[in-house]
Amino acid sequence: MSEPFSGRRLHFVGIGGAGMSGLALVTRALGAQVTGSDRAPAPAIVARLRAAGIEPAPGHDAAHVPPGAELIVSSAIPPDNPERAVARERGQRELHRADLLGELTRARPTIAVSGTHGKTTTTSMIVHALRAAGLDPAYLVGGDVRSTGTNAAWGEGPWLVVEADESDRSLLKLDPRIAVLTNAELDHHATYPSLRDVHETFRAFLARAEQAVIWDRPELLALRDGPTAAFDVPAPELLPGGSRFILDGVTVELPIPGAHNALNAAAALTACRLAGADLATAAASLKDFAGAGRRFEHLGTSAAGAVVVDDYAHHPTEVAAVIAAARTLEPRRLVAVFQPHLFSRTQAQAREFGAALAAADVPIVTGIYPARERQEDFPGVSGLDVARAAADAAGGRAVAWLPALDDAESHLRRILRDGDLCLTLGAGDVDSLGRRLVT
Repeated sequence: MSEPFSGRRLHFVGIGGAGMSGLALVTRALGAQVTGSDRAPAPAIVARLRAAGIEPAPGHDAAHVPPGAELIVSSAIPPDNPERAVARERGQRELHRADLLGELTRARPTIAVSGTHGKTTTTSMIVHALRAAGLDPAYLVGGDVRSTGTNAAWGEGPWLVVEADESDRSLLKLDPRIAVLTNAELDHHATYPSLRDVHETFRAFLARAEQAVIWDRPELLALRDGPTAAFDVPAPELLPGGSRFILDGVTVELPIPGAHNALNAAAALTACRLAGADLATAAASLKDFAGAGRRFEHLGTSAAGAVVVDDYAHHPTEVAAVIAAARTLEPRRLVAVFQPHLFSRTQAQAREFGAALAAADVPIVTGIYPARERQEDFPGVSGLDVARAAADAAGGRAVAWLPALDDAESHLRRILRDGDLCLTLGAGDVDSLGRRLVT
């Protein structure tokens, strides 16, 4: 299993990202010599890499690139990055991270989870349940699996479990045995001109798998020709902080809230059964599922007694689902701080974001987290567009527009009270605001 990686030299540009750090850890475990660099990796990821014998270099510099190493990059690394430039000059091989992940999917039978929403949670559930069923999978997840304390490992069991990223169509480089499709909406507007294009990409992804697990919706099932297991949870019993439902005669109890998570669990358990796990054993394990990093993650309690929860929600459907899930906890007030992610997404869906955010008692909007985009390419687009849309939908309730996270923190420290639930929402660095509120 380790022959393709033993002795290879791999240099990861942006090694601090969730996907890149996972690949670095797994290929290191398989015998590769691994180096990498990052501008600002999270301390927890740095500690994890160091424990595996990988010392991430600070910043991006041509001097970081070992001669002869294969360069591993993601779509977030621009062509003019100095490490990419020096590797081109030397004639060193460059691989997109999805090419490397594709190699791994051909080394071991793979369950690949895709969809617009729920990938990380569903993948984490599969890992958690397969481990409980004694199958000890290898895995690469876009966030920490809280029950294992890491986002990646090369387990000794027969299966590899991975997320399949549709944002840049890189999922089409994977070769899964089982493909999971949780849902499909238009999200990545710089990649997809239409929902039809999204559907066609998922159709091509599903065609690469021997078996498919698909949400029981006609438009999604129509994307698959071949063996298919459909899943659905028409009416889960929503409990404070969790849910209960029956799947093929087996009762499933979840300790994480929201109807969307019941669907994620049904997808995960259906995939586990196809992989050979006992359904009852896998279902029972989810009673102890602690969630995935940055997915309804309980950060703590503020000085004023407000509970602070962080979530990666960065699409209107996700924002609405997380707010609905938070309502099951029956807080005195639900305060939601939303940091829009990407100018292109904000430009296309500001009104939908505003309508979703208005379901909170106290909506707050910050500036856009640009990620790979530049403000000058989107003149006039800002988080204020979302704030205005939220105000239009809020029925006269105040909506706060606070572009800087520091200003949002000051405002929250003034208004939060005992009994409040404060959500920090977004795919950028808004989680740092939540963590500051509980320290």
